[in-house]
Amino acid sequence: MNWIEILQAQAISYAPKLFAALITLFIGWKLIGIATQLLEKVLARGNVESTLRHFLGSLANVALKALLLISAASMIGIETTSFIAILGAAGLAIGLALQGSLSNFAGGVLILMFKPFKAGDLIEAQGQLGTVEGIQIFTTRLRTGDNKLIVMPNGPLANGNLTNYSAMPVRRVDFIFGIGYDDDIDHARKVMLSVLNADKRIHQDPAPMVVVSALADSSVNFTVRVWADSEYYWPVFFDTTENIKKAFDAARISIPYPQRTVHHIQHTEANPPLPKAPLERID
Repeated sequence: MNWIEILQAQAISYAPKLFAALITLFIGWKLIGIATQLLEKVLARGNVESTLRHFLGSLANVALKALLLISAASMIGIETTSFIAILGAAGLAIGLALQGSLSNFAGGVLILMFKPFKAGDLIEAQGQLGTVEGIQIFTTRLRTGDNKLIVMPNGPLANGNLTNYSAMPVRRVDFIFGIGYDDDIDHARKVMLSVLNADKRIHQDPAPMVVVSALADSSVNFTVRVWADSEYYWPVFFDTTENIKKAFDAARISIPYPQRTVHHIQHTEANPPLPKAPLERID
C-alpha cells in the first residue's frame, strides 16, 4: 500500500468525524448566538445596566464558543485533556497576576447589579465627594464640585462605606443661628419661621423646626431644621442663610461676635498682691 492509498484510507476514516464536527460547529455557533441574545434580553428585563448586560453576554459567548471548539476537536480525535489542563494553568496564573484587577472587576459587577448609585448621583466614598459621571466594569468616574475628574477603582468602592446623597428624594437641611442674650427669643423664632414659610421649596410636612439648642458663651443658639427636595438642598441652604441674616437685620436682632471678658486687677496698698510661695530646695 503506497502513501496515496494510506491518505485515502485516513480520509475515509476521518470523513464522518470531520463532517460531524463541522455540523456541530455550525449548529452550535448559531445556538450560542441565539442563547447570548436571550441572555441579554433576560438581563434587560431584570433592569441590569447595559454595560454589565453586554459584558456578561460577551463573556458567555466567548466561553461557550471555546467549549464548542474543544468539543469539536475531541470529536475528530484530537486529545484535549492536556489542552484543557494548559488553559486551566494559564487561567490560574493570569488570575494570580491580576488579583487587583479581578477585585475591581467583581466590584464593578456588584455595583452594576445592586445599583447602590447610578450616573448623576452625588456620592461620598473613599474620602472623595462628587457626582457620578460613569460606571465602567473596572472603575467609576466622579466629577467634583471644582470640576476635577476622579477615577476610583470599583473594588474598594464596592466593599467600603458609601454615602449616596441623591438616593432619597427629600433631604433635611440643618442650620444653627445665634442671637444675643438681650434679644427676645420668641420674636427671633417668629422672624425665622416667616422666612422659612415664605420659601416654597421648603416642605411644610414635616413642618420647619426652630428650637433653642444651646446657651453658648456669647449667644443663644437656635437649631433650625427644614425638609426640601434633594435637588434644592444647596440652594435652600445658601438662600435661607442669607435671608435670615437680612431678616434679623430688619428686625434689629443681633448676631453677636464671640466675646471674652478680661479683668485687669491693679494692686494697691489696700489690695496688695498675694504672697508668692517659697521655693523649696531639692538636694
